[in-house]
Amino acid sequence: MEQTISIKDQFANPAPLGLLSFGLTTVLLNFHNAGLYGLDAMIIGMGLFIGGLAQIIAGILEFKKNNTFGMTAFVAYGFFWISLCAIWLIPNMFSDSKFASTATSVGYYLVMWGIFSSFMFVGTLKLNRMLQLAFGTLVALFFLLAAAKFTGSHIIERIAGIDGIICGSIAIYGAMAQVINEVYKKVILPIGPVK
Repeated sequence: MEQTISIKDQFANPAPLGLLSFGLTTVLLNFHNAGLYGLDAMIIGMGLFIGGLAQIIAGILEFKKNNTFGMTAFVAYGFFWISLCAIWLIPNMFSDSKFASTATSVGYYLVMWGIFSSFMFVGTLKLNRMLQLAFGTLVALFFLLAAAKFTGSHIIERIAGIDGIICGSIAIYGAMAQVINEVYKKVILPIGPVK
């Protein structure tokens, strides 16, 4: 005799944590890219713990919610932040510069993340407008930053910084929209679901 067991999902939505972690860290790094301040321990700390660890936690929780897109995005971008911080920190751990990355190698690193983000953008076409905008600007950000690395252009880096501030701000809005809408049990901050 077969029995069907239903399990009610008791887990909170981890997406706001992941979006907020991504958004805050992206905005702060791109204030640097836009030329507002230098690269310092604040950005590295945010990258390791908020952009990195908090996003990975959100991704693992998305796994529990059977959300392949959310799990892949949050875990991958969480490790992006940790790897980016490692790229900055590893050369300083050694007395010589043999581990320092070149602008060209970082450019290719950014191109690969741009390609990955392009595929993730395609996934957003079935989700909502907020994610489409966040991932669309993220794709542009990676390719702009890669172009800045390949050419050494500070102008392209500044343009990338502005794009990155917009991208991160959209993610922060998406996080807060999901929290506020859930608390009030109605749409107060729309995210534009795809019909």
